[in-house]
Amino acid sequence: MRTPREGAESAEMTVPALPFPAIDPVLVEWGPLVLRWYALAYVAGILLGWLYARRLVAEPRLWRGGAAPLTPADIDDFVAWIAFGLIIGGRLGYVIFYNPLFYLENPLEIPAVWHGGMSFHGGLVGSIAAILLFARRRGLPLGTLADISAAAAPIGLFFGRIANFINSELWGRVTDLPFAVVFPNAGPLPRHPSQLYEAALEGLALFLILRLFTHSRLALHRPGRIAGAFAVLYALFRIFVEFFREPDVQIGYLAGGLTMGMALSLPLLAAGLWILVKTRPPRSGGAPEAGTDDA
Repeated sequence: MRTPREGAESAEMTVPALPFPAIDPVLVEWGPLVLRWYALAYVAGILLGWLYARRLVAEPRLWRGGAAPLTPADIDDFVAWIAFGLIIGGRLGYVIFYNPLFYLENPLEIPAVWHGGMSFHGGLVGSIAAILLFARRRGLPLGTLADISAAAAPIGLFFGRIANFINSELWGRVTDLPFAVVFPNAGPLPRHPSQLYEAALEGLALFLILRLFTHSRLALHRPGRIAGAFAVLYALFRIFVEFFREPDVQIGYLAGGLTMGMALSLPLLAAGLWILVKTRPPRSGGAPEAGTDDA
């Protein structure tokens, strides 16, 4: 009988797998200044999301009456708010949901984002807080600002998941599929490249679907509807990919075989469905009421 070690070595030799690309996580290094692909992913996601949001707001045919209820200048001012909400919320979400014991013992590590550790669901909470505060401060329609933010969010998700792959983190479960990857810090066995699955679904697919919605005749006339669709689709995509992604080692599986990603996505799915029900068009098929900009 083969030992587990011998079995693992045999699997390593016989299971087809793709080599992990030799990409240095550090893009550029100037003395003490280090620019990593992960940081660049955040910069690219925020920058391109800002430009896309400006374009949506400036497109007359997408809006009732030919004009959006907020301006490109509003988007310019809002981008700093969403960036802070995303980064602060993402970090605190990781600290609270994924590794609370470590950070209780090492509180000085909490602000050390350059050591890694961000949570999408925490970033979402931080982004929602930024949307609420900015909309109230400027007197802008909350639902519309949430829709624009949701439509642009998959751009950042795409770049973030590509950066996760380059960093060789958040890898998938062991598999014998021919496109499996042997990650350099995940042991000798080939694994699902689950980061690329998420980039394809949460990034590309979600962006294209939401773009179809934003450019349909009435989607942006029902404020909050794009945000609701984002919540539902992201939650479904994330839950699906979690079946292929290795759970965080410090957490493992939760009750019923759930992962933390699944558990956090279920309330998001419920909230998205509630928003879609609340913002559904009238049954008669008539034009939406005028007073729905704050849905």
